[in-house]
Amino acid sequence: MLESLDFMRILFILSLMGALCQAQSASNHPELRFEDVGASAGLSVAHISSPEKKYIIESMSGGIGFIDCNNDGKLDIVTVNGSNVDRYRQSLDTMVTLYHQDSDLHFTNITKQAGLDRKGWGMGVAVADFDNDGKQDLYVTGFGGNALYRNKGNCVFEEVTERAGVATGGFSVGAAWADFDRDGHVDLFVPRYVNLDINNLPEFGSKQDSCAVMGVKVQCGPLGLAGETNVLYRNRGDGTFENVTKRSGLEDLARAYGMQALWFDYDNDDWPDLFVANDAGPNYLYHNQHDGTFEDVSLISGTALDGNGKAQGSMGADAADFDHDGRLDLFVTNFSFQYNTLYQNLGEQGFADVSLSSKLGPPSYKYVKWGTAFFDIDNDGWPDILVTAGHVFPQSDSISGAAPYREPLELFRNNGDKTFDDVTPSSGLDKLPLACRHGAAFGDVNNDGKVDVVILNLDEPPTLLINRTKTSNHSVTFRLVGVKSNKAAIGARITVKTGYMTQFNEIRGGSSYMSQNDLRLHFGLRQSKTIDSVEIAWPSGQKEVLSNLPTDFIYTVVEGQGVTEKAPFNAN
Repeated sequence: MLESLDFMRILFILSLMGALCQAQSASNHPELRFEDVGASAGLSVAHISSPEKKYIIESMSGGIGFIDCNNDGKLDIVTVNGSNVDRYRQSLDTMVTLYHQDSDLHFTNITKQAGLDRKGWGMGVAVADFDNDGKQDLYVTGFGGNALYRNKGNCVFEEVTERAGVATGGFSVGAAWADFDRDGHVDLFVPRYVNLDINNLPEFGSKQDSCAVMGVKVQCGPLGLAGETNVLYRNRGDGTFENVTKRSGLEDLARAYGMQALWFDYDNDDWPDLFVANDAGPNYLYHNQHDGTFEDVSLISGTALDGNGKAQGSMGADAADFDHDGRLDLFVTNFSFQYNTLYQNLGEQGFADVSLSSKLGPPSYKYVKWGTAFFDIDNDGWPDILVTAGHVFPQSDSISGAAPYREPLELFRNNGDKTFDDVTPSSGLDKLPLACRHGAAFGDVNNDGKVDVVILNLDEPPTLLINRTKTSNHSVTFRLVGVKSNKAAIGARITVKTGYMTQFNEIRGGSSYMSQNDLRLHFGLRQSKTIDSVEIAWPSGQKEVLSNLPTDFIYTVVEGQGVTEKAPFNAN
């Protein structure tokens, strides 16, 4: 009896200690806070659409991105303007709006003086330095034609689409840049969505199987509409591109409903591989075979379908090593009544759908999800996730059991144990008005060492969420400049080691949903005041190691030359 009581006392003490440890761990988390400063910052142009969204083309636009258009070290913002069927037929809308950051968190619309005057129906944006002149260039996807803008300097652009050979046509969506052949010139992949004739659009609510939900008329598609092929452009290095889609094996004769492209080196062989999120069908994963061609490994890798063997309506995508096992994992946003999918990279065993065990699946199930990224909210070294949402049918509010048209943001904190917690309420993001939000871009807008978010809202001006989280954790940001590699160092991998952990990520030109993140890489470093080592794997194949760097700086690293500049973070 006494032995039994002693055993029970031990169990009670152990359980009490566990509870205290958990409480202490929870109390160590800083209080997450974001402030929407979009209106006061000057982001005033509303994204154009139509109230009813009678055609699928009127509900898909929504790219947004960061660009440093004059190399002043401050992020500027570019948003697509969208359109609607009537306005497009009259050629009324320019494809994008460019906001220059004049001072900290104050932006001016400089679209006209920047020369971004191409008329059309904007869909997405992707940023790179395609001509290696040290200035960030802009590619804009759209319906009926895309635009390549060459940065001449000081935020003045010239359109070189036809001369460069990247007009594309069709219904282009989430493009992405990468130097797939590692020749020092960044190449361009353009996924395309559905085949539409603006003068012969499917009639609203005309078919019960693909244009109505529970008897309520809605837009037609994508099911029932023909898909489009995708396009890969190889950069010749002379300002022009060649279409190598068929030769590379990326033509997609099945004509899936392509949405967002994502380049990432999933197998750690130093060559960029390609993921394509497809709507209403299996996703694609292509392995780079190092000879200008790609092998379709979608099914055998486990990324084509969810863990139940079902195809989903995929929208946006991002990659990061969320569990710190040295391999890039994949996160994909999906349509309503489908959970967002977290694919854990198991190496030679492929990817496993861990959406449910990670606790990311259930909270996302109801909504139509779009933009997303892994980013470290509180600089604890573990990548967290934000997801935007909003339905494609305004009519959904009248459909019994459907998700609402305007939907909330969702924010998930990485617990460091392969699970995430929904921290939307505790961050205050649940207080934002409901909206139909699509593209989202992530970067340190005010250079204070914390990652902020800019979001494209249909029919409304953008949201700019400044990260106001109070934390004693440190961080670092790297700006890379290629020499033998492409100038913007797209595809470079940075590995950061401290006494707490090892973490890494890659620079990408295009991700999320039709959007562009900051081309600088940010790392949260917990309480480390010094970084033990930084290894940079440049796209050229060159490896560079830096040691004993102080934290809380923005470092500029030139390939082969080490750190050439460093700037302290701005005070909070």
